[in-house]
Amino acid sequence: MTTHRIRVGIDVGGTFTDAVAVDAATLELRGQVKVPTSHHHEDGVAHGIVEALDRLLEQTGNAPEDVAFLAHGTTQATNALLEGDVATVGLIGIGTGPGAALTRRLASFRNLELTPGKRLPLHYAHVADPDDTAAVRAAVDEVIREGAQVLVASQPFSVDRPEGEEAVLEAARGKGLPMTAAHRITSLYGLQKRTRTAVVNAAILPRMLATADLVDAAITKAGVTSPLMVMRCDGGVMSLDEMRRRPLLTVLSGPAAGVAGALMQERISEGLFLETGGTSTDISVVRRGKVAVRHATILGKTSYLSALDVRTVGVGGGSMVRVGEGTGGSGGTAGTGRKVTAVGPRSAHIAGLPYACFADPDDLRDATLATVSPLADDPADYAVLDAAGGRFAITMTCAANALGRVPEGDFARSDQETAKAALAPLAAALGVDVATAATQVLDAGTARVKAVVDTLIAEYRLDKDNAVLVGGGGGAASVTPHLAVVCEREGRIAAHSEVISPIGVALALVREQIERIIPGAGQEQILAVRAEAERAVVAQGAAADGVEVEVTVDPQTSTVRAVATGATELRTQDRAHRADDGERLRAAAASLKADPAEVRVLAGTPSHTVYGTELRRRYRATRHPVRVVDADGVVRLHSPDARVETTTAGAAPQVLATLVDEVTSYGDGGVRAPALRLLIGSRISDLSGVVEPQSLLALARSELSSRAADEPVVAVVEART
Repeated sequence: MTTHRIRVGIDVGGTFTDAVAVDAATLELRGQVKVPTSHHHEDGVAHGIVEALDRLLEQTGNAPEDVAFLAHGTTQATNALLEGDVATVGLIGIGTGPGAALTRRLASFRNLELTPGKRLPLHYAHVADPDDTAAVRAAVDEVIREGAQVLVASQPFSVDRPEGEEAVLEAARGKGLPMTAAHRITSLYGLQKRTRTAVVNAAILPRMLATADLVDAAITKAGVTSPLMVMRCDGGVMSLDEMRRRPLLTVLSGPAAGVAGALMQERISEGLFLETGGTSTDISVVRRGKVAVRHATILGKTSYLSALDVRTVGVGGGSMVRVGEGTGGSGGTAGTGRKVTAVGPRSAHIAGLPYACFADPDDLRDATLATVSPLADDPADYAVLDAAGGRFAITMTCAANALGRVPEGDFARSDQETAKAALAPLAAALGVDVATAATQVLDAGTARVKAVVDTLIAEYRLDKDNAVLVGGGGGAASVTPHLAVVCEREGRIAAHSEVISPIGVALALVREQIERIIPGAGQEQILAVRAEAERAVVAQGAAADGVEVEVTVDPQTSTVRAVATGATELRTQDRAHRADDGERLRAAAASLKADPAEVRVLAGTPSHTVYGTELRRRYRATRHPVRVVDADGVVRLHSPDARVETTTAGAAPQVLATLVDEVTSYGDGGVRAPALRLLIGSRISDLSGVVEPQSLLALARSELSSRAADEPVVAVVEART
């Protein structure tokens, strides 16, 4: 029987706040609402969040106590940095001798540019001895007199010796200001980068604390008892308490919500997610079922903030067509003297013009093509229609509708005949038919997107044969379908693409990332970092039985990284919609580019089936490509060549020791253990980030320690080249 409990995701945008309700068992969309973002209300954006929640519950017929999970994403921190609306930071540097010289240089952070002509408001004071309470208080008083609203303490090597920073905070506690220590924000070495990350975090801290308190009080007053979570910039969610400590984690979280939605709802295992709005397209990578994350650049400098690797292209559904003089070629016909030269970066929204394809047909009567400058300093080559109903923009959405690329029911769908009428004056100017003109518009727009897509596929070494393109956002149909044709790749628009971001917020998992720089890290140290990450997500409400931890050890930088994810409750989807044996086989065969008759089942657990085939190559070793398919028929793991072994949790340590020994490679680069994934219960435990054999086996034993001895375990072992 289907539960009536729901997961609620709320995405607070600059203009609108979108909210969705997702069935907690089937993960199907049950309701969606849109309200204006309440920036100017006395309760700020909290008012809009509660208004959206109230309307959503009314629409679905649910009571507040039916909410099993509630999370919201917000652009507030990002906007604060973009607009320069931040608090004045008081930075207390600590050190004597050479250390003092290093910390005094931190005063230069007052030169960080927030917006053109506006710099980060920061005042610096120095203390030699953090245990000298009188000196610390004098330094704190000094920065407060100069206007500091939040305090940061920073000292060289505080990652290893945090006592000095903690002593400064303790001495300043009576001043009543929000405060933090650099080591609490990141545990990575590098005084400049660590302090810069902490300073930017502090600059948005007072504003985000006030918002957190208002939202928390409003949600509690509304009768919701489930804990409130907040979207992170790496695609997961965190508790409200964690957000109060590290609000910087919400910066750049806008694109993360959409990718989380695509990952959980569309079940992408390998490919790119393109979230297209009116003006731009955000492109993110999913590799082997995980989002690509890197240290973000903030205020023009690299930071220790791990965020989605998002590449933004200034092409969206509302991007306007640009035309220029030409003698033909791909952009026009010889002799016409006009061609499509580009699309964007200006959009109809910026120009203040309606899309031509959404006009009433009568308003397009007597339309003639003209070119304008959308803004004063823009080139005068943006195409518009001057018609009976006024002036209209010719956009990517107009071209997509003219070609019938926008599916029925899509947010961007218009009448195809109206769209064709909108393109007709442009086609006449180019000397081509409407379909050709529309194709040229989409070619010009998607060319810029394709360049970034090709770069990401190469950079992340995606499986070129299986990388899919999934579009989201209100303008998805204007970019992704045509791009898929041009790239000759599988492409689709995500279900409910216009609300994919709040869906992502509703479905996101609790996430925590712990990073440590540990030269020559041994088994115990690696396991300690893993355990710390697991404890962190459990402390934020994740169900302990469902936590997954991925550990990566980078021998070049000596960085040990553990990423833990888990749901706030053990979710079990409706089994009625699961794929049968034939569907799973066909999915594996399609991914393997093989005849289903040549694909065989190698192993399986209740949640996953392992398929493989044999690839014989003349004069080269035979390869054994493998695909792991889940119960929904989604390919969750690709391997171009792997060994597969079935064992039990009790016997696995010895079996894995033998396997790892047989497949470990030795060369000039040192000893490299194979990439190991374990299928245990409902999980794929990815241990491929560890290359040292004994550490790998120790992690495997840790994963298996809580399992019954007779529980089946499948190992997928891939030799490193």
